[in-house]
Amino acid sequence: MGQRVSRSDFIWTLTEQPHMDRRRVIAEKYPEVKKLFGVDPSFKYVVAAMVAVQIFFCWLIQDEPFLLVLLMAYFCGGMINHALTLAIHDISHNTAFGQERPLTNRFFSMFANLPIAVPIAISFKKYHVEHHRYLAEDGLDTDVPTRLEGLFFTTPARKLLWLFFQPLFYAFRPLIIYKKAPTDLEILNFAIQIAFDLFILFTFGWKSLFYLLGGTVLALGLHPSAFHFISEHYSFSDKQETYSYYGWFNLITFNVGYHMEHHDFPYIPGRDLPKLRALAPEYYDTLETHDSWWAVLHGFIMNPAIGPYARIKRKPRVDQAFWSENVFAEYIEAALFYVGYYAVRDYISKFISVNYYAKTTGPIAKKIS
Repeated sequence: MGQRVSRSDFIWTLTEQPHMDRRRVIAEKYPEVKKLFGVDPSFKYVVAAMVAVQIFFCWLIQDEPFLLVLLMAYFCGGMINHALTLAIHDISHNTAFGQERPLTNRFFSMFANLPIAVPIAISFKKYHVEHHRYLAEDGLDTDVPTRLEGLFFTTPARKLLWLFFQPLFYAFRPLIIYKKAPTDLEILNFAIQIAFDLFILFTFGWKSLFYLLGGTVLALGLHPSAFHFISEHYSFSDKQETYSYYGWFNLITFNVGYHMEHHDFPYIPGRDLPKLRALAPEYYDTLETHDSWWAVLHGFIMNPAIGPYARIKRKPRVDQAFWSENVFAEYIEAALFYVGYYAVRDYISKFISVNYYAKTTGPIAKKIS
């Protein structure tokens, strides 16, 4: 069915990623761009409303026929849950509460994670930082497919299958490409998510849990809102490795289509990325863009030059790091220090040591011996 993909390898390059240079040039020419950094004040309320709507739908559909639940999961719940995954993407850059409150952002991402039914928020942050810092670098950027994906998904039918199972590839690819030890926040994210899933199951029933979980799996696969996975970094011309899309889907995806702009300035909230393009149009108007995510889907499936191998790739600059920071433990340690726990502990330890020494070396001890 259709032509096989003609590529037999990734598009290897010796050049650095372009985003850092463009960021420097724009910041020098337009220093006011820094005013766009920071927090989207309405963002947290939009996310909270989406979480509330999903819980309301869990109550609403609990006794409905399974076919209706399935349709709701795809067309409604899936759309909302996919938007929540993109909200987690924005929160990973601390745009909900600002750079000075990283732990608050992490907990808010866990809250946004609840209707998704799978604990992804903290793990996503851990790997997404590497995606920006080491874009397309072999073994460091887990957004790039594995060689097995490039070798097997080479026909239109297989590429459709690959798109359908995209959530599984995104979930398990890091375990193959770049293994990292779980952090304390990841374990907490897992525990909170399981507790919420059990709450949904025992309060509303298995159909409501399927509505959330099924919606997530369906919406991250062969779903209109998921086509941005292809449009962002798959090279349709070998000239660029990042592409922007300026269509109406941005209205329900927190402007994820402004992907060139996002990689140039990741700390600008999604809502303000159009302002960046308006501020420095000469740096974006000349770049190739996508006009339609549907056209992207069609091109990816039917064009024999496009497949999982259609990604620019670089040799890694640094080694992989298995251990990550246990941020939550560090905050607890800082809080204990602030309230004087360590001072009291050291005083008690010193007091016990002095008294023990006096008992074992003093006059009473000598008389006994």
